[in-house]
Amino acid sequence: MELISLYKRVIGLDVHQAQITACALIEGPDGTTQIERRTFGAFKRDRRALADWCASHTPDLVVMESTGIYWKSPYAYLEKVGIRAIVVNARHVKQVPGRKTDVADAEWLATLARAGLLRASFVPPAKLRALRLVSRQRQKLGGQLASEKNRLGKVLADAGIRLSVVVSDLHGKSARAMTKALIDGATPEAALVHASKQLKAPRKEIEAALDGELGATERFVAAEILRHIEELEAQIARFDKHLLDNLSEPVELNALALLQTIPGVDRIGAAMLLVEIGITMSDFRGADALASWSGLCPGNNESAGKRRHGKSRKGNPYVRRLLCEFANAAIKTRCAIQAKYQALVIRKGRKRAIIACAHKMLRIIFHMLSRKQAYRDTTVDIEALIVKRNAPRWIRALTRHGLLPSAAATR
Repeated sequence: MELISLYKRVIGLDVHQAQITACALIEGPDGTTQIERRTFGAFKRDRRALADWCASHTPDLVVMESTGIYWKSPYAYLEKVGIRAIVVNARHVKQVPGRKTDVADAEWLATLARAGLLRASFVPPAKLRALRLVSRQRQKLGGQLASEKNRLGKVLADAGIRLSVVVSDLHGKSARAMTKALIDGATPEAALVHASKQLKAPRKEIEAALDGELGATERFVAAEILRHIEELEAQIARFDKHLLDNLSEPVELNALALLQTIPGVDRIGAAMLLVEIGITMSDFRGADALASWSGLCPGNNESAGKRRHGKSRKGNPYVRRLLCEFANAAIKTRCAIQAKYQALVIRKGRKRAIIACAHKMLRIIFHMLSRKQAYRDTTVDIEALIVKRNAPRWIRALTRHGLLPSAAATR
């Protein structure tokens, strides 16, 4: 089958860890096609030489596969010299038989791109690509922090300290202070001084929970874990500040404000999501395309009119993780997402229901960012709930300042 040329000058790149194979297809005025192949290394000088070689051919398009993280550096160098480059999903071309060498792969990529048969994957602007490093490392640190907190709880439980039974958060302010006191050698009675008056459990139960057998070895391990927890918390705070400080443009601040109107989405979560999916939604054909790219939609497996179970693709794991966290937080609030979860969890189970809620939230986010409109719940009047929750406090404040007559004066 002969492919119709859409572009006259195309370069295909087959990118690997230590080598980049390039193939240029240049169509001359008489309709003949010249093929030129080059192989480059993966060091900085090689990437610069690759960009210069591509620029010398003045290509209409440069195409490469999204091979792990290795495409990012060549893409950045091509971007710097003003060459239009696209990254395509390797799944689109890997099924083609008979092309098993790097040179043939690069030529086949250039041939398909020349005919306009490849669809570009989403690549965010350079600023957001740089901030992705901050966001993704922050997610890794969050996982480490959760693991260390769980480990500290197990060490205390092994020593007979059941503090987690009487407090809702073992790493809250008063619980952290009591834990530090025990590690420093204080008695349960002395550690009880740090207990907050807001704790619902009786003081005798808290003292009994603090009474354990924390030996020298347990104290050493618990102290080291607690020190690591505090270091991770300080690191995460620095990452959060860097990420938010660099999202200070008006369009970025507006997008952050819009996302925070969704139940379950906080400021840092909104910032981490924006650097993954971008500020504007023009790079995606629709909400379906964004969900497919993120891996938050079911796969297609239909034959003879029967729809079988279709496993969802991997997609972007960082977006999936964030949306699942948002969904887990949203189902604890009164909103349409909670209603959807309650309708699905009985039939589908918790995990599938959470994925369905995450899918719904991502579609909502797409339309919000496209239309630049805040979230409005279809089932719950959020403004009325806020007024109802804050009305007693507002009445007390107005009465205290003499702007509203007291109940005794109105009798």
